[in-house]
Amino acid sequence: MQLPEAIQFIQCEVLQQAPISQWADLGCGSGLFSTALAHYLPEGSTIYAIDHKPATRIAGHGIQIFHLDFVFDPLPFGQIDGILMANSLHYVRDQPAFIQKLSFYTSSLIVIEYDIEKPVPTWVPFPVSYSKLPTLFPYRKIVKLGERPSAYGQGNMYSALITR
Repeated sequence: MQLPEAIQFIQCEVLQQAPISQWADLGCGSGLFSTALAHYLPEGSTIYAIDHKPATRIAGHGIQIFHLDFVFDPLPFGQIDGILMANSLHYVRDQPAFIQKLSFYTSSLIVIEYDIEKPVPTWVPFPVSYSKLPTLFPYRKIVKLGERPSAYGQGNMYSALITR
């Protein structure tokens, strides 16, 4: 996925009307979606880009890179405006416990995942299909933002905004 596609894939009202904000990109990898998030957030915002193997530099204003395991290490922020998880929630074994932990930090979450049910060892060990979201996020509003074919031929990818 290229940056213009990533920007489009997370487009939503929450980001388009965002004031100066603090967001986190958990499992940021190369920083593609951190940069896409920076596209929407105004100057003065902060994006915590967190990964166990993050890029050494990520383009975009306000991006702070942290070399951490977002599941097990303490997160370097308190309450923030939102969290983005692009292809990273499927690495979390105990998703309900992790989601409960995230609820302390924010009420807005953008998830990008493969829309599959069957695990793909190494790459998608704990799938989070779109139809699984209501069971993981009960009592929350879930809006599908986009859908596109997976570059790896494993069905589609989706993006969703989850809010309280």
